[in-house]
Amino acid sequence: MSVSFLDRLGETATRKLAARSSRRGVLGRMSAAMALAPAFPLLPVSRADAASAPAPAATLSDFERRAQSKDATKCNYWRHCAIDGVLCGCCGGGVHTCPPGTEPSPVSWIGTCRNPADGRSYVIAYRDCCGRDICATSKDCHCNTADREMPIYRPQASNDIIWCFGTASTAYHCSTAAIVGQAS
Repeated sequence: MSVSFLDRLGETATRKLAARSSRRGVLGRMSAAMALAPAFPLLPVSRADAASAPAPAATLSDFERRAQSKDATKCNYWRHCAIDGVLCGCCGGGVHTCPPGTEPSPVSWIGTCRNPADGRSYVIAYRDCCGRDICATSKDCHCNTADREMPIYRPQASNDIIWCFGTASTAYHCSTAAIVGQAS
């Protein structure tokens, strides 16, 4: 059986490598490479331009394409991308404050919403205001915008739960949307 050209070439290259290096040297270089590999993401690269670039329209969700940043009493306000309930802004409170006579729940669910005014994404904490019956307001203030909603097995990101745990009354009144910080 004849040996092919590629087999002879591979054998010659392997024998030359073996003649010029030791096992310990090869293992040492491989170990050094493995130890230094996690440092490669720390090398300076142009990430600043990529972070500030607006998201292409193809990657925006339906809610993000329709979102506005002017009227916080509308369901399509940018902070309301993952809200489910009555807006506190329609009930005497604000976008991040509970109305008088209610208390904020000590727990909340979170979402990441994109502000169309600056093109940046922010982490939003949605908190239920508890202690009074549900706010009687127009249907325009009853929102269920489940943009990128997670299944119930991740309750911290689910908007289907009444979050009035740990308050004097578990009666749901309305929901707020406070900015926690900029998403990275």
